[in-house]
Amino acid sequence: MLVLALFAVPAAFSQNLPDLGDESQGLLSPLQERQLGANIMREIRADPSYSDDPEIVDYLNALGRRLAAASPDPHQEFDFNLLMDPQINAFSLPGGFVCVNSGLILTAQNESELAGVLGHEMGHVEQRHFARQMAEQQRGQILSLVGMAAALLASRANPQMAQAGIMGSQAGLVQAQLSFSRDKEREADRVGFQTMVGAGFDPQGMVSFFQRLQQATRLENDAPAYLRTHPLTYERIADMQNRAQNAPYRQVPDSIDFQLVRAKLKAEIGDAKDNVAFFEQSLSEKRYLNETASRYGLAAALLIFKKYDRAKQEIQVLRRMLPNNPMVADLAAQIYDESGDTATAQQIYRDTLQAYPNYRALTYDYADVLLHHQQPAAALKLIETRLQLAPSDYHLYQLQARSYAALDKHLLEHRAQAEAYYRLGDIKAAVEQLKLAQRSGDGDFYQLAGVEARLKDLQALLPPEDDREGRKNRQ
Repeated sequence: MLVLALFAVPAAFSQNLPDLGDESQGLLSPLQERQLGANIMREIRADPSYSDDPEIVDYLNALGRRLAAASPDPHQEFDFNLLMDPQINAFSLPGGFVCVNSGLILTAQNESELAGVLGHEMGHVEQRHFARQMAEQQRGQILSLVGMAAALLASRANPQMAQAGIMGSQAGLVQAQLSFSRDKEREADRVGFQTMVGAGFDPQGMVSFFQRLQQATRLENDAPAYLRTHPLTYERIADMQNRAQNAPYRQVPDSIDFQLVRAKLKAEIGDAKDNVAFFEQSLSEKRYLNETASRYGLAAALLIFKKYDRAKQEIQVLRRMLPNNPMVADLAAQIYDESGDTATAQQIYRDTLQAYPNYRALTYDYADVLLHHQQPAAALKLIETRLQLAPSDYHLYQLQARSYAALDKHLLEHRAQAEAYYRLGDIKAAVEQLKLAQRSGDGDFYQLAGVEARLKDLQALLPPEDDREGRKNRQ
């Protein structure tokens, strides 16, 4: 599903949107689509269902990169995001942003099925369906983002609620379109199928997933959320089947990352005691797709249930089964730290980061442990080393701000928090943090000068109504 909303915009808000250009251009430029998608994502990130779990998000983006490399447009930028929502759904936004519900990941029975759904959503983006829909339906109309994110999140469960949300957000509504035509869905199927097969996945993956959703529609009163916004017809299923039959037969084993991510989600969702019982039963009865993943899920569930001794026993077995996996190592460090063996936890972090310096979860969790145990200088050293490699990582700036706060360096704390907000797209909040930095009462001349220069840069990015003070000072 790729979501489209067309309606009138207040003049003040429209100044935040990119110029859509002359009507004769017909389509939004890729840059304009990216800007629109980024604005919508800023609102979605504020929703409680949004999750920035680095292990799951990095897995989705690694899978997305593999698919993108085999897609018709390998240069198209994609950004995959996780929503902790049990509904079986995914949707794409203009500019290559794709949101995936946890329920969809857990429903996919193998990695090829998940790849098929992601390939379909990527097909919407690569075929420029957002811009084409706009050009077909309302040339020259400015796209409004007011209320769109809330309506988009509501659409995961009920498209009618989403329409009501959009209508309620602005009286000047012209049109709300929450799903694409059957022709565009078939087009996304075709591109998605070519992409997943080109990336080396099982051609049957897309077919089996959509067939199962179609069967669920017949057996249940309510169709899965994905089908409410993706018109699935027998013709579409037949087209997928024909493509799969004509493709070379291929059995593709799931990656261990796919299995571990599903086990992690299962361990974190719902009641911890019930999850422990689920994994214990699956292991005792040997009813699992992957024993290693089931043991990971059990160890994770035991950690959440605070059964630390048993969790350590399980993680020791798991580390022998999968000795060189950063996801397993990170879980082991968490278990040892929570059980009170902080020295072992920190040693695991140090050793594993040497082998996997770019594994975000290790850096975040190690820094968090250092801060928790009153070692802010060590945390700051770790964070600044990582920032040299990932200067756009907002999470690192948040950890940096916490480190400076623990060291009573408040100017630097607020400046770091400003950089985090800037990278999240919230320029107004970033400006407010820089103003707090100016008033912090600490910092030397060079630090204050740096804050002032950065403040001027960011104030220049604000719309006039949000920067009256800055414009007055510059006059």
